[in-house]
Amino acid sequence: MKILIVSSYESQGGAAIAALRLQNSLLKENIDSSLLVQNKRSNRLDVLSDEGLVKKGFNIIRPVLDSIPTRFYKDRELTLFSPSMLPLSGVVDRINQINPDIVHFHWICGGMIKIEDISKITAPIVWTLHDNWAFTGGCHIKATCERHKDSCGACPVLHSSNKNDLSSKVWKRKMKTFSSISSLTIIGLSNWLNNLSKESSLLKDRVHYQLPNPIDCDIYRKIDKNMAKELWGLPQDKKIIVFGAMDIYDTRKGYLQLKEAIGKITTVDVEVVVFGSSRRLDKLDSKVKFHYVGFLYDDISMVTLYNAADVIIVPSLEENLSNVIMEGLACATPVVCFDIGGNSDLIEHKKTGYLAEKLNSDDLARGIDWVLKNDNYNKISTNSRQKVLNEFESSLVAKKYIALYKDLLS
Repeated sequence: MKILIVSSYESQGGAAIAALRLQNSLLKENIDSSLLVQNKRSNRLDVLSDEGLVKKGFNIIRPVLDSIPTRFYKDRELTLFSPSMLPLSGVVDRINQINPDIVHFHWICGGMIKIEDISKITAPIVWTLHDNWAFTGGCHIKATCERHKDSCGACPVLHSSNKNDLSSKVWKRKMKTFSSISSLTIIGLSNWLNNLSKESSLLKDRVHYQLPNPIDCDIYRKIDKNMAKELWGLPQDKKIIVFGAMDIYDTRKGYLQLKEAIGKITTVDVEVVVFGSSRRLDKLDSKVKFHYVGFLYDDISMVTLYNAADVIIVPSLEENLSNVIMEGLACATPVVCFDIGGNSDLIEHKKTGYLAEKLNSDDLARGIDWVLKNDNYNKISTNSRQKVLNEFESSLVAKKYIALYKDLLS
């Protein structure tokens, strides 16, 4: 059995990390698997990409070129919208040349594949959804819009009132292309996203499975908390709150709610560590000290920081199956987040963490205090890791994907 995983990026962003982890998991199970990417960062032989300097350079600017049609909508939201209409990527030709038994899509935007070219792939396609793009007219986060159930148009992300706008045109291209694909199987990482896809006009007639991302629990594991704090130069006598986001001023990451919650917690002797961004939060009224550690590029840094934390906060307003939550739980650190998206697939309320009411900074603060003041903290910590071992451990999840591949090929 020969599997080809397709992802725009090798390790940039949560979807790319998830695809790479699946690749690693399949290799450990002795599956002939490769990862085809548009932008390669490593020297791994099992990660495939264009080798020529000109082609590599063009691949870097493809996301910018693909976004050009959206720029005619001057009042559009500053969130990602992918027309996926850029030709000449050569990706489909490469896929067919490799001739896999299964092509497994993950996140394939950024100009990687023109929508119409998907129908030229000769192998059966499995598609893991990391956001809403596959079943919308181009937006990745549909928010409260329900037009994915119809035919898009009048797109709120584009701030358009035209029923025949870019989103409608992209939807029609997808409908025509998807209708010509005989073997297309959809995987929703979370129950939430799986249900959204099932009710969409584009994918409702396709077979859906719910399978999670895998995580290597030998890497993401519990280590001594005092040692981890010492490695990061954090005080032993303080409770450490960890928060991470690529852009803390992306309102979808919930930094406003986090800022309000930090000002409302009653736990004393608390400090906050922010990773993933070099930008600083606006000055808080509270006296809580903040540490900014910037972007973390390796597993060791992430594992030691998660273990240095007494609680991890994920206040995002949109989440599918959060890598940060899964990684934190695997390191036996409880997580507090809003009860949205796929978060409830990971967090069992008051067992592995705390699910706060969406947008409610008061409840978020209550969740932080509940974890930090809990007399049964060690039990919550043990529950957190056990949840990941039972449901998301690398070998366990890989076997489920292998079983699906075999079922499709039979």
